[in-house]
Amino acid sequence: MWQVLKQKYHLRVKRDQVMNLLRGLNPQGCERRARRRFIRRTYHSMGPNYMWHVDGYDKLKPFGLALSGCIDGFSRKVLWLVCGPTNNDPTVIAHYFLSCVRNLGVTPMRLRTDCGTENGTMAAIQCTLRHHHNDYYSGASSHMAHPQKTRGLSPGGPYSEREDLRDAGYFNGSHEHQCLLRYCFADVIQRDLDECVRLWNNHSIRPSRTASCPGGVPNELYYLPHRFDSRDCGFNIEQSELDAFPEAHLTRVPCGDPNMQEYLDFAMEHNHLRKPEYWQSSN
Repeated sequence: MWQVLKQKYHLRVKRDQVMNLLRGLNPQGCERRARRRFIRRTYHSMGPNYMWHVDGYDKLKPFGLALSGCIDGFSRKVLWLVCGPTNNDPTVIAHYFLSCVRNLGVTPMRLRTDCGTENGTMAAIQCTLRHHHNDYYSGASSHMAHPQKTRGLSPGGPYSEREDLRDAGYFNGSHEHQCLLRYCFADVIQRDLDECVRLWNNHSIRPSRTASCPGGVPNELYYLPHRFDSRDCGFNIEQSELDAFPEAHLTRVPCGDPNMQEYLDFAMEHNHLRKPEYWQSSN
């Protein structure tokens, strides 16, 4: 109604005044519309490792770069944030999950993802590690805690450099160009992501109105839950249990293509070039 008054009748009225008039003129209609509005549910978590949320970031895929991340729902600690050739391969996602479980020594009580097929192998591994319980959940992305939406972890800075290459005509989106871009930038971007994760996990978070989880520093919330009247909900995992999964021994090719990787390594050695250490020097 406010837009109609403004655009059709050229009346400049404050939004609050329009809302108050509508409540007086048509209270039943306002009540019906209010019942259909989106109501955010309160997020509950018993403690660290109660639920992990896994999701991907796809906006860099036109450049051959795909991000995968995982966040602990209670502490909001980022458990992994990895840049690679793909985040659609179930084997790759399972490898990220197993590497995280190996480093932490625990598997979560529950694992939450969207309904993408890339999460199937990881879900099967989680159910195998905890075969006595119902511990995997999939659903709409709107019901998840998104690692890529965590403030301060959204791509920026060096990521906009990829668009500059495309706009200048140096990148055409071909397989060869994507491999070359990954070869030059993947390690640089990963170091930047690691630094973002380190800063995020050591900064203070305010309590959320839509979550029952306390505020604090993610690392403290994760490793010292007793200070916040909580407990670690994870289940200890022996390293030998993880060795049984072939995804745990996956060899990653940074370039994404073994043949292109071999050719680019040869070109680097033949021309006495070095891998860039900063994104400015990788152009």
